Amino acid sequence: MGLDNARSLLGVGVILALCWAISERRSAFPWRLAVGAVLAQGGLVLLLFGAPATRAILSGAGAAVNGLSSSTQAGVKFVFGFLAGAGGQPYPVTDPSQLFLLGFRVLPVILVICALSALLWHWRILRWLTQAFGFVFQKTMGLRGAPALATAATVFMGQVEGPIFIRSYLPALSRSELFLLLTVGMSCVSGSTMVAYATILAGVLPNAAAHVLTASIISAPAGVLLARVLVPRDPAAEAPGAFDVTKVKVYESSVDALMRGTGDGLQIVLNVGATLIVFVALIAMADGLLGMVPPVAGANLSVERILGLIFAPLAWIIGVPWREAPTAGSLLGAKLVLTEFTAFFDLSRLGPAVLSDRTRVIMTYALCGFANIASAGINAAGYAVLVPERRSEVISMVWKAMAAGFLATCMTAAIVGALPQALYGR
Repeated sequence: MGLDNARSLLGVGVILALCWAISERRSAFPWRLAVGAVLAQGGLVLLLFGAPATRAILSGAGAAVNGLSSSTQAGVKFVFGFLAGAGGQPYPVTDPSQLFLLGFRVLPVILVICALSALLWHWRILRWLTQAFGFVFQKTMGLRGAPALATAATVFMGQVEGPIFIRSYLPALSRSELFLLLTVGMSCVSGSTMVAYATILAGVLPNAAAHVLTASIISAPAGVLLARVLVPRDPAAEAPGAFDVTKVKVYESSVDALMRGTGDGLQIVLNVGATLIVFVALIAMADGLLGMVPPVAGANLSVERILGLIFAPLAWIIGVPWREAPTAGSLLGAKLVLTEFTAFFDLSRLGPAVLSDRTRVIMTYALCGFANIASAGINAAGYAVLVPERRSEVISMVWKAMAAGFLATCMTAAIVGALPQALYGR
């Protein structure tokens, strides 16, 4: 193990210590859960990337992503023609890289995956998988039935979509359980966006789909752990009663699942696209104002540069070499302020001369989560609909949950950075 790997391991301790320092009840630190969650994350990474059988499965995930992407492009080309960027351009193309347009190459993937997820849920395939993960969370991390299922559903369905499956139980959850759902929701990403991120990183990160899938799954235990550290469990506040799994979301037929899944996907696509337009525009305005300030240390100020300086120490402590820390810090800042979509696009544009292979892997895990300012608003609005009687309570916790979710993905990245780089291949 090199010094960079050891520093990543130290980063795990620093993140836990930081969360403990701002905990609502420092005397209730969950030691057993902390040890178990860290070992579970490291063990899962070793299993997924170290065993030949699971490596083959992860490689198959990459092929599945390519298949989904190409199938989606067929639909996009049918509707938008040459604007889809898939051959048959009516003009000479001097820079093929400019044909990769977010609106035609990534957002439609979200639409297709949402429809497919609804269909797989109706066919009980995704439901069984979610219940299996929920059982694991319940037995290994001490979660009750309803929060365990919602946590598992969040990994596959999304930060607001996951809690929908236990909507009738949300009013009875304790404060700690409600905070846990908020945190896990911002620690992971949905299945639809996993494919989108893998599509973005396909050209610059080998086994991109495998890394993105692994990142979302193993960040869930980190989210549970940091949530329990910040807002410790209070068994006395937990309402008694068994959880009835038959009350989860249902569709009337396969066609109904496809149509409703497509409608849900359209809403997500519109939200993602609109959010990116607004936040990127705001950052451009801020950069314009900062451009009026005289150069500092021989360079103009910008939001990217400022964020890089702020988050460089965090990037360094999770295992990024110091010479790459400002760049990695700007990616972390972009993820928090602009959304992870922007950060992943920025990561895909950085060549090997800027970031090493090891740093690129670490940052993929650090960026793979919904913890950003826009998501805080999405959660506040979503839970206001799901459980209106607890709206003020959610609003009071959502910013702390965003911070916990942000640190959870950094903790996951630190654990990945602590393991040998040879485990992940080039």
